[in-house]
Amino acid sequence: MQIPYAKPSITQLEIDYVNDAMSNGWGEQRNTYLDRFESEFSKHLGAKFAIATSSCTGALHMGLSALGVGVDDEIILADSNWVATVAPVVHLGATPVFVDVLRDTWCIDPRLVKDAVTSKTKAIIATHLYGNLADMTELLKIGEQYGIPVIEDAAEAIGSKYLGQRAGSIGLFGVFSFHGSKTITTGEGGMFVTSDANLFERVLTLSNHGRDKNEERMFWPSAVGFKYKMSNIQAALGCAQLSRFDSLVAKRQQVLATYKSAILPLGGISMNPEQVGSENGAWMPTVIFEEKSNSSLLIQSELRKNGIDVRPFFAPLSTTGLFPTQKNNLIAGHLAAGGINLPAYFDISESEVVSVVESLKSALTRRVGK
Repeated sequence: MQIPYAKPSITQLEIDYVNDAMSNGWGEQRNTYLDRFESEFSKHLGAKFAIATSSCTGALHMGLSALGVGVDDEIILADSNWVATVAPVVHLGATPVFVDVLRDTWCIDPRLVKDAVTSKTKAIIATHLYGNLADMTELLKIGEQYGIPVIEDAAEAIGSKYLGQRAGSIGLFGVFSFHGSKTITTGEGGMFVTSDANLFERVLTLSNHGRDKNEERMFWPSAVGFKYKMSNIQAALGCAQLSRFDSLVAKRQQVLATYKSAILPLGGISMNPEQVGSENGAWMPTVIFEEKSNSSLLIQSELRKNGIDVRPFFAPLSTTGLFPTQKNNLIAGHLAAGGINLPAYFDISESEVVSVVESLKSALTRRVGK
């Protein structure tokens, strides 16, 4: 593809940090960049604690495990989701309960969350989809009413703010992804964040094969834990990326704004929403075609013929066949049928953005027969 949907921005700074980690980050220096990345990320986010992980999925797995999630428990989450969000729920033996999303945010509907709460509900996962923000105010009210923790899947929401708070710092804990397509990358990787000291200590123990940090015996586990640790080399890349945070996010927001100004006037189209008082980190510009004739798959095909790589909107998890007891949700299905993600990355040029817009306009014109 001439224009990929995403790619990382790697400068000499990232190369220098990684080279230093490879050359000197061993022995007593084995965690230098790892410790730094965790410390700087927690300060940036406004959370007290952070644990760098090998993936966002691993971070969520450990967080849910530390909460004691297991067989006979239920976890409520949005049907519009990637399978990575539900996988830890299934691995722990719990039952996912999918609810529909709001049409104007594409994120979990608090009213339906409240209807789905039972005596078995162990947690609510709020996924901030494509940088869009879930209604944390209402979700936290529900959580407080029923004594249920609210967890933030902020894998796609680095740079997003909800009423002045950074996404991922609002619930009991948050998880992030540093996949190669994300605004900040470590190649693969993730982060667990929380301001709850007790939860942090439990996850910290689980993250190190169940070895308590105060245990004097070197190879003595107090629990059966996990191995989801990020490498020092990956963390070096993360430190360099985090130092460029403002410019990396600003470029994404600029690209989204350009797309909106060019595409929304066409009519019958919606794009990433931004609620009053909140800020969208603009990870992935997304278009929803309201006209049924503009099938997402057909539009994707026509754009790819022009060398433009686009992604489909996440299919509702209830439609995958993996969860036969779950009902289909109408809004999640509508968004998936008419949604695509457009290219956005730090190095995308103005001319490439124009090419995407013109190709999209051409595809739409052919679809409606004008």
